[in-house]
Amino acid sequence: MEKLSAGRVAECLLMVVVFLSASAIAQTTTIARPGCPTHCGNLTVPYPFGIGSGCAFDSKFEILCDTRSNPPNTVLTTGVEQPILVYDISDRHIWVPYPRSLTVCYDSKGAWRPMPFPFNFTSHTMLLQRYNHYSYSRENKFTTVGCDDTLIISHGTNYVSRCTSRCSNASQVVPVNGTCSGIGCCQLPLPKDLSKMYNISMVSGMNHTKVWSFNPCAHTFFGEMSRFRLLGASDLSNPNFPRRVFETAPVVLDWAIGDLNCKEAQRITEYACKANSHCVDSDTGFGGYRCRCDNGYEGNPYLSPGCTDIDECKNPETMKSCEQRCINLPGGFNCSCLEGYFGDGRKGGQGCILINKKSASSWFKLFLGIGLGSLVFVALATSLCYIIKKTNDSKMRLKFFEQNGGFLLEQKIADGGSDGTDVTKIFTAKELRQATNNFAQDMILGQGGTGIVFKGILLPNKLQVAVKRSKTVDDTQIEQFINEVAILSRINHRHVVKFLGCCLEAEVPLLVYEYVSNGTLYYHIHREAGGSDWLSWENRLRIAIEAAPFYLAAGALAYLYSSASTPIIHRDVKSTNILIDENYTAKILDFGASRLVPLDRTHVATLVQGTLGYLDPEYFQTSRLTEKSDVYSFGVVLAELLTERKPVSPNLSEEEDRNLSAIFVQSVNENRLFQILVPRLVKEGTLDQLQRIAELVKRCLQLRGEDRPKMNEVASELERIRHSVEHSWAEPCFILEEDEASDLYPVTISP
Repeated sequence: MEKLSAGRVAECLLMVVVFLSASAIAQTTTIARPGCPTHCGNLTVPYPFGIGSGCAFDSKFEILCDTRSNPPNTVLTTGVEQPILVYDISDRHIWVPYPRSLTVCYDSKGAWRPMPFPFNFTSHTMLLQRYNHYSYSRENKFTTVGCDDTLIISHGTNYVSRCTSRCSNASQVVPVNGTCSGIGCCQLPLPKDLSKMYNISMVSGMNHTKVWSFNPCAHTFFGEMSRFRLLGASDLSNPNFPRRVFETAPVVLDWAIGDLNCKEAQRITEYACKANSHCVDSDTGFGGYRCRCDNGYEGNPYLSPGCTDIDECKNPETMKSCEQRCINLPGGFNCSCLEGYFGDGRKGGQGCILINKKSASSWFKLFLGIGLGSLVFVALATSLCYIIKKTNDSKMRLKFFEQNGGFLLEQKIADGGSDGTDVTKIFTAKELRQATNNFAQDMILGQGGTGIVFKGILLPNKLQVAVKRSKTVDDTQIEQFINEVAILSRINHRHVVKFLGCCLEAEVPLLVYEYVSNGTLYYHIHREAGGSDWLSWENRLRIAIEAAPFYLAAGALAYLYSSASTPIIHRDVKSTNILIDENYTAKILDFGASRLVPLDRTHVATLVQGTLGYLDPEYFQTSRLTEKSDVYSFGVVLAELLTERKPVSPNLSEEEDRNLSAIFVQSVNENRLFQILVPRLVKEGTLDQLQRIAELVKRCLQLRGEDRPKMNEVASELERIRHSVEHSWAEPCFILEEDEASDLYPVTISP
């Protein structure tokens, strides 16, 4: 196998291309840059190509006109070892000769017979990648001519493709229209992957010993398939066959501007396409683009002022389309009629019809009647469509209302009068669409596991609300959804997010809550710079008593268990379900997983629901939900507040415990409490307060529910801790960070 030099590879690259039809060549513009020649001999050189320095788009399009020969030769010189002769140039191709073919000749005994350079190779290597602005066209093919030969394209030791040319006597070689059929001639296309180096080789099965009398040599060459014509048996014995191919079968190169596609190129100042033209991406796979005049325009799209309008009315063929008059338009034309005629003026269309003045009044009345009738018809059709749409919308709203449990909710509301249930407001879909600007993207407050929350402004009092739209509708969960609404209707506490009502007319249920503006407790604890400045030890304890962040849960949840007519278990207590309002007052939200517990029951069996890190392990193992399940979750919230660590830290190593509850209990048991507490709290709180609250958290986090305190006991102990005063003691701690999202008001924590 012959190894080519870098210059030879580049030369080969510039010569392997696909040839276009003569019609495409005719469409190529002949306009050159002002002051630059447009022709070299008989060849037109259009911009972006140019003859001489400064006449081309860039140096890779520069052409040399060699006037030493007659006629002059057009030569491409830039970036190649030897000048390359250019046969022709079109709006996407140039045609060049291929300098060599693979030729091997044999004697009658099958021994190789040397051939003069450059026709003495049996294989060579080709690099098919793009070189500068030029790349191979897939109109080219590898062709082998012979009666005992196989053409092979390989990459390394792997065969890419192969074809075999066979014939036993000269009379068999009768080509149809000069094409290759496998008898005396076979062809292979370019490989699909042009990024590799390929070896082109030719192998003879019998070294032509069986066909030597009429075919002593085999030839392989590369060129445009439409230009090569097999002449028959005469080509098999023609000693000058390589020269015939060299002179008659050129190679075509695709060219393109740069290596950016149209979308990318339009952003740069060097974008080549001028006015009234459009960009066309190169289809070679190597990037780049070309410019083309818009329909109805002509000229050179690369030169200012761009393409100019074609006056179709000066074209005799266009005039044949119009009966009387042609009107030129930018990018096209139109036909019209002379005065006294009407119609579209087109032959084959309505044409031009002479107006009969006597019947003009009749025509006017006819057209007037048709126009009025059309208006009446449109008005009736519009009204009918509006009525049908209103009826269908009404039926659809009623269907959704029933599907979403509306009648069941109405029944619960009616029955709730006897047990103190507040009346739930049922909003219309129209009200909530107006409030949320048709659920616009810029009105989204956040997104959780169960739905998306939008900010809304209810008219006419401009009340700000939060509208929760469920993600999916599950017909089997309608009763559970109505249970959620019923629970929300029962809760009336200043530290619980107020439920204002719902809408069941939409495809998915919509719940309406009061709007809480200051984010989640989780955000205030785990913000990027650490806990918020206002979260001092005194404020945390004060807010605990006043049902603010974290400790709000003690008072609010205690209310749920002791004040409601039927106890409610929240089942998803966590810092992301505690909101902070503008006065730094906390409110519990998200009772979608809540359960009502009859007063004579201590627990209920449920499908396990909750959030990893907060979930009661006893509830997880037994599916037995009790008040103590919320106590465990609240204990995790207290630990989260004291340490500013996440409930679960997945970034810790496998040897370290990633669960905050286990870390906290272990630290208390091993007398390492102050190593995990927030340094600020160690400095501001008293030793007695910190030890007592740590012991309280430890009790809440007991694995067995019966070992945990009740929620009202937790609230009472927090009250006592706040009012206790002992000597202060401090020690530094370590802080870990991780992101979390709220079910109702998610907040993105900056990394």
